[in-house]
Amino acid sequence: LRLKFLNDTERLARVRPGDTVGALKRDYFPGQEQQVRLIYQGQLLRDDTQSLAALHLAHNSVLHCHISQHSPAPAPAGPRASTDPVHAALNVGSLMLPLFVLMLAVLWYFQLQYRHVFTATATTFLAGLTLLFSFMAFTIYRR
Repeated sequence: LRLKFLNDTERLARVRPGDTVGALKRDYFPGQEQQVRLIYQGQLLRDDTQSLAALHLAHNSVLHCHISQHSPAPAPAGPRASTDPVHAALNVGSLMLPLFVLMLAVLWYFQLQYRHVFTATATTFLAGLTLLFSFMAFTIYRR
């Protein structure tokens, strides 16, 4: 196999078809197994127990290698779960939609209760802002 790195350097690796991805990482990147990412035909090789024969690697195939500077964090349990409790507690992004809905509701309440304070231009902009926000919310959250 040819191991190709981001700086276009290459390294030859002698492997057997029965070897696993994990064994390749241990043999050629000792002590860095957790930082090494191997990519074959655009697919990240995540399963360290997968054999090289199962990947259908031919003689002189190229495996792209990326070595990160820090150890990767374990995969989160949920699709948007955070492993860091500080970031989970300060995740303001998930509060933006309810916050904007609340602000628009308060503005519409004041517009209906205190019509004499709102000019026609302010009411028009409030209606436009509501339509724009509704369009963006439905576009982003439709699934």
